[in-house]
Formats: sequence, C-alpha cells, structure tokens
Amino acid sequence: MSFNTFGHLFRVTTFGESHGPALGCVIDGCPPRIPLTTADIQRDLDRRRPGQSRYTTQRQEPDAVRILSGVFAGEDGQEMTTGTPIALLIENVDQRSRDYSAIKGKYRPGHAGYTYDVKYGFHDYRGGGRASARETAARVAAGAVARKVVPGLLVRGALVQMGPHRIDRANWDWDEVGRNPFFCPDAKAAALFADYLDGVRKAGSSIGAVIEVVAENVPAGLGAPVYGKLDADIASAFMGINAVKGVEIGDGFAAAELSGEDNADEMRMGNDGKPRFLSNHAGGILGGISTGQPVVARFAVKPTSSILSPRRTVDRTGRETAIVTTGRHDPCVGIRAVPVGEAMLACVLADHYLRHRGQVGEGLRWPFAASQDQ
Repeated sequence: MSFNTFGHLFRVTTFGESHGPALGCVIDGCPPRIPLTTADIQRDLDRRRPGQSRYTTQRQEPDAVRILSGVFAGEDGQEMTTGTPIALLIENVDQRSRDYSAIKGKYRPGHAGYTYDVKYGFHDYRGGGRASARETAARVAAGAVARKVVPGLLVRGALVQMGPHRIDRANWDWDEVGRNPFFCPDAKAAALFADYLDGVRKAGSSIGAVIEVVAENVPAGLGAPVYGKLDADIASAFMGINAVKGVEIGDGFAAAELSGEDNADEMRMGNDGKPRFLSNHAGGILGGISTGQPVVARFAVKPTSSILSPRRTVDRTGRETAIVTTGRHDPCVGIRAVPVGEAMLACVLADHYLRHRGQVGEGLRWPFAASQDQ
C-alpha cells in the first residue's frame, strides 16, 4: 500500500489502523520558525473526537497528540517548527475488537472490506483497519499545522444537510456551529437534526450528510494549471476522505441551472486599488487559480455502512449469508467529518501557498498596476 502521502511541498504521510496501538502522521516541508504547540493541534482533535454526544460513536478516545519531532523550544522557551519532519502520534486506547468477532469472515455491504481483500488479500475486520474513519484523526492533526502556514488563513466548516433536510442559509451563523453537536450554522435546523437523528439512531440505521468548508483570506494566485489546479486538488483531497462520494466547488452542480448572466461573477475596482467581485458563484477559484475571494467547497458523505438491519452479503469463502453489525458506530459519520474537511482544505492551501511562493515569490503582480501608474 504505497499511497499514504498527499501534497507536494507540504507533504503529509499518515499511518496506523483503527484497532492498532496508535496512528499518526509525518509532515514534511513545513517551513521553520512557525510557533507550534500540542495545544494548537489538540484543539482541532478535540472537535473530531468521538464519544462527545449521543449522535456519534461512543468509543472513548482522548486523541491526545504527542509531537515527536520537528519542534524545538529555543532560549526564550517558545516552541517553534524547525523545518525538519514533524512526527505526530495519537494512541488508540479504547478498541473493542471483540465487537467484530461475529462478522470477521463477512463483508459489510457499503464498506471497503471487500475491495481491500480483493486488492491485498487481507481483510482487517476490526473496524476496517486503514479504511476506518479513525485514520482521519491524523489528517486533523496535520491540518492544525497547515493552518499556520498561510498567513491570516481562516478555515471553517459546517454541516449544511443531513439526509433530506437542509439548513436555511438565511439563518447562517458561524457562532452557532460551536453551540450544537452537529457543527450546524442554523439553530432551527440543528433542532430538527436532533430529533431526526435520534430516530435514525434508535432504529439502528444511519444517514448521510453534506459538509461545506469555507476558507477566507486566501491569497489570489494559488493554483498550478493545467494539472495542478487548486480546485482539482481540493476535490482530490475531499474525495480521499473516508465515505465521501461527491464534491462541489462554489455553486457546483447548481451552476448547470444558471444562465451565463447569472453565473458570471462581475467585477469592479475596490477602494484599495484591487478588483472586487460582486458574487462568488465560482467558489473563489477561476481557471484553477484562487481569485482572493473565499474558497467555498462542499462534499457529500454517505451513510455509515455499519447498521443493525440485516443485509445480504457473502463471506470470504463465497457463501451467501446475512450480516448485522453491532458495536459502537456513528449514525451520521458526516458530523465528525466537518473538522476533517477543514483540515484537508487547510493542507491543500498550505501546499499551494508554498508552491506559489517557490515559483513566483512572495508578491503578487497585479496585471493592471502598470497602466494605473502611467
């Protein structure tokens, strides 16, 4: 299994399994002299951590991160990155492999167990091994570091749809995201989600969700056409998250319903001498390059495959059978995907920021600056 690394200049390699002793990541390419402490990383891990409400798996993992390398406290005592690889470790402490003993030879419909077995000849039935969403804790840790690479970068995510139920965007309030267990920006929708997911959970079923991630203070000019476009790398990063089945940038599929007049993000000159856009249907990216507007992207997360309803399947011997998955599982894994989406977007932006700086330098050349000087 050779593809456990993503990024080009800001490179992240994750390791570990759901029921192994630990998981973590190694970050290569992080610039030196960036202040970094375990508290910076733990803050994001605590938002992804399981067992914090009845709406997520009750697996009790503290997800306490340890920085093993790449950070040094100088004479002033401030911990800073050194420019060398940063190794982060998160121990697993609450595995219950026995929960999976009854299904060890069976494939869960909708889960990657079958395809992993076909490819590698190995089936880790204990929570899915590398295919488990547990692996995303390492990505969140890496994302906490990535957020510090781009000056002033602000990346925030929210759950905007659960099953058929969508938020009312007129009620969007970023402060509300931290007040409910769904990372939902609409208080009324969050109350509806609570009742709806209680019913799903009590029925032993699961449901999908849509997550929206917004990055602000993104410099204009990030992206490397034609095969390293910023939106293409964002889509790849999101599709690499466990259980993600679709990605949109800006208006996404809704853009197919718009006319050219409605879809065009018209431009005017701002008081600061830089162009400003009158709308953001493109999601902050044109031609694969950031415009300086907020980068807006969404991804769809499928329902958790581990459910109590009997499903038809086959076992490793080819015998037709049925399967019921007991144990501790997320009735809506999309809830905890919010900080994961934030982390992946932060990593992509950090990578492209370093690529841009390496190719064209720190500054941005405005194409109309010369004509204004004349």
